[in-house]
Amino acid sequence: MTTPPTPPAPATPPATSNPASHPPHTPHPDANPVRSVCVFCGARDGNDPAWTEEARELGRALARRDIRLVFGGGGTGMMGAVADGALEEGGQLTGVIPAMLVEDEKAHPKVDDMRVVTTMLERKTLLVDISDAFITLPGGLGTLDELFEVLTWKQLHLHDKPIAMLNTGGFWDRLLSMLDRCIDGGYLMTDSPAQLLIERDIEPLLERLAPAATHA
Repeated sequence: MTTPPTPPAPATPPATSNPASHPPHTPHPDANPVRSVCVFCGARDGNDPAWTEEARELGRALARRDIRLVFGGGGTGMMGAVADGALEEGGQLTGVIPAMLVEDEKAHPKVDDMRVVTTMLERKTLLVDISDAFITLPGGLGTLDELFEVLTWKQLHLHDKPIAMLNTGGFWDRLLSMLDRCIDGGYLMTDSPAQLLIERDIEPLLERLAPAATHA
């Protein structure tokens, strides 16, 4: 009897990549979670040229780190300086300004992304919504209003974004003493000032923002 030929072994299918065998992409651990920073500051220069120059340098530093500057949209004083600094380094900017202040604060003419809103409350709400963190520079009532608004909202758990203060030349020392007085008087929780990152120089302040955002 003739033995039938052995049939050929079935062809081995080409190897395919199993999607389940590859972990999902995760951001690099060194990636900065802070992609946009809102800067609160005055629409005036103030009496010390160092404050204005520090605002300009902050704008440059944010741009060099590829962090979008979000600000009040004005082209004068500290607001204009921080925007000019970011523009000098080719940075990205978003301005938010109420229609009633377009003339008074002279909306910055070189900012392409300028959001014109109706009220001051709309301005503050949008500034908070589109920012990952906040930095306060020297300023007056408007700056204080914005700072205390975001601090209050954080205390009420309406956001959990880092809030920082650039205390150039000790400009904010007396305000910080007043916050301590509020704690002593029983009107502030003892951890309230801890929610505020405070530095006298730009680079240490920016270095603290990313870890604060990561652990927020």
